[in-house]
Amino acid sequence: MTFGVNGMVEWKGLTGEEAARRLERFGPNEIREVPVPAGRRILKKFFAPVPCLLELAMVLELLLEDYLQSAIIGALLLFNVVLGLYKERQVRSVLEALKSELAPVASVRRDGVWQSVCTRTLVPGDIVGLSMGYVVGADVRLLEGSVLLDHSMLTGESIPVEGGPGTESYAGALVRRGEAVAEVVATGRNTRFGRVAGLIRTARVGSTQEKAVLHLVRNLTFFNGLIVCFLLTAAFFLGISLQDVVPLVLTALLAAIPVALPATFTLARVIGARELAKKGVLTAELAAIDEAAAMDVICLDKTGTLTRNELSVTEVLAEPGFDESRVLALAALASSDSGLDTVDAAVRRAAACCPGQGDSLRLVRFVPFDPDRKMSEAVVADGDGRLLKIVKGAAGKVAALARNGEKVLPVAQTLAARGFRVLALGIGHDGVFEVAGLVALSDPPRPDSPELVAALNRNGVRTVMVTGDAPETAAAIARQVGIGGPVCGAGFSLEEAGIGACAVFAGVLPEEKFRIVDMFQKAGHAVGMCGDGTNDAPALRLARIGIAVSGATDVARSAAGIVLMRPGLNGILAIVREGRVTFQRMLTYTLRITALKLQQLMFLAVGLLMTGHAVLSPMLMVLLMMTGDFLAMSAAADNVRPSGRPESWRIRSLTMAASVIALCNLLFCSLVLAFGVFWFGLNRDSLITLSVVSLVFTRNGLVFVMREREALWRSLPGGWLLVTSAADVCLFMALATCGVLMAPVSFGLVAGMFAAECIFVFVLDAIKVRVFRYFGLFLPVR
Repeated sequence: MTFGVNGMVEWKGLTGEEAARRLERFGPNEIREVPVPAGRRILKKFFAPVPCLLELAMVLELLLEDYLQSAIIGALLLFNVVLGLYKERQVRSVLEALKSELAPVASVRRDGVWQSVCTRTLVPGDIVGLSMGYVVGADVRLLEGSVLLDHSMLTGESIPVEGGPGTESYAGALVRRGEAVAEVVATGRNTRFGRVAGLIRTARVGSTQEKAVLHLVRNLTFFNGLIVCFLLTAAFFLGISLQDVVPLVLTALLAAIPVALPATFTLARVIGARELAKKGVLTAELAAIDEAAAMDVICLDKTGTLTRNELSVTEVLAEPGFDESRVLALAALASSDSGLDTVDAAVRRAAACCPGQGDSLRLVRFVPFDPDRKMSEAVVADGDGRLLKIVKGAAGKVAALARNGEKVLPVAQTLAARGFRVLALGIGHDGVFEVAGLVALSDPPRPDSPELVAALNRNGVRTVMVTGDAPETAAAIARQVGIGGPVCGAGFSLEEAGIGACAVFAGVLPEEKFRIVDMFQKAGHAVGMCGDGTNDAPALRLARIGIAVSGATDVARSAAGIVLMRPGLNGILAIVREGRVTFQRMLTYTLRITALKLQQLMFLAVGLLMTGHAVLSPMLMVLLMMTGDFLAMSAAADNVRPSGRPESWRIRSLTMAASVIALCNLLFCSLVLAFGVFWFGLNRDSLITLSVVSLVFTRNGLVFVMREREALWRSLPGGWLLVTSAADVCLFMALATCGVLMAPVSFGLVAGMFAAECIFVFVLDAIKVRVFRYFGLFLPVR
């Protein structure tokens, strides 16, 4: 048994072969979700709201002894269930692939060396290292060292507990401070977390977009109720039989249901997630992609986010009685040797170049850096056995303990103003300290940080720096990356100054980062938080868009909805772009489906008054719904130009604009029906065919009109959209002219309607541009 530099025992741990045998015996260290049986998933598809309406339609058709329509509805219902199951499987595959990339890692001792392994491979008997920011990967018993453990996610106790040799900790606990070595005692379902996993369910609040669209669907349902009441009243006065009223009402109910809405939104998010994955951005939550479209403020941590997080000692200023080598040697003794703390690692590298000045001192006890106290400590014994205490940390904190503190503070402030991170080193005994010297470290900004800040500003996203560093250091880095505005240091009052008063928040504690994000969001902003450390985790979880940068701690990655896997910040711009692209696809679908549903409902009423009978049957409405699904899903992958400013759902404006477009399309369909009734004198069945074809033509026209916020020729549609639209039009033209599932009509009539629709599309597009401008939907794009 040997001892490490900081006095910890170096445990040998298991061999690789023994670990493999135990993994085979105990199984992976994971809590697998109990899979839903395939039969239950299939039954659930048949008992969802939309399938239930289709099943009701099928039963009513059977009661009316229309067996053909009942069979066709049943076949289309089965097809929709199969399509839904296939899309679900695709989504699960994408999420599982993304989550596998975000799997936490553990530091484990095997074959006599420390290794980083996935936590799912931990086995009982493994020796693991714990340090600040790590999430405990299994139930463990501490063997050596001292740590502060946060068990709140398991016990509900908000106060962390100090842990030393013999202390037990559990899978999921967070190491808030310190370093320790522990032995794994239980994994997987045998852990404390695993034993209660069956009682735990994760609740997620729906995204802003989902809530907005649900509000819109509620409006559609209300409008549908009014139309149904109107149809029943009109049918009563027109003397329509009950046998004809039931299919009419059922058709109206089906006409208001946006069947493809969940699948289209999910598909748009999956496409966005895949595009981001190609650029090294992984999404733990699909909803975070379209949430990013609304982001108008982003809070950026300095160290590791705007800067390289590659600290190096640049200057060492020794006080009288000390020299640079002595200062570095003392600083190294008060630094962790784990290599996990970048500041300590930089200090130890610099001290290694000047050996010999600390050889006479023996390390007795080491207390790792505490982010609340902003210091680390070491107790050492000199050659005479006298105990000395060394403190290393923020210049203001160390200076407050030392008798010569006031002398070194101005020097520290000068160094910080030049952009250095400044550490002060104090040494003493019996509570009497003096500052031995200052260590200045440089962490230069990333080369892409200035361009990132400028690009975010161009896209309407305000950048705010939130850091625990000194105000002088933060201000220097802010100037270099292009963040302009006041710097708020320790003691500032957000309540008095207002959230918009500062561009840089310096010297903040973890709970203050949380409060800053909270106040921005309470002020109505959509806030993104970008960070890499454990102290950023609360703010990452609270923010609408939490982004963990490359190299972030496990707890930061688990708290964020999006993780950057590559160094650099280009991923943030990719998130903004893909978020706005995804939003535009969702917005296009919502505009189109709202206009289409309003048009169909009003057309049923107009058709009833014009002809005295229903102009659509439930079977044909179901056929329109199912074929429309393909058109909607192909539009989810359409070419899109992202907006040049943050997006937001304006439901009232969206509904009003869609209503105007719906009235225009209603006018076209009504004119077509009027020609059929009064000019061509078509019979009832032929008028139904005419109505179906006119709805198909207008919905395809809507696809091309609504996909572009400006004139429709400003951008080219995607290949799949063109193919799907052409197939949709050709299918119904063939069904109408051949008399399949509907009465036949002449090809000349259908072709004339198609030509009229092509002309009408450009008229509708000109109206759309003016309507969108009036209701504020005419967005600037890049």
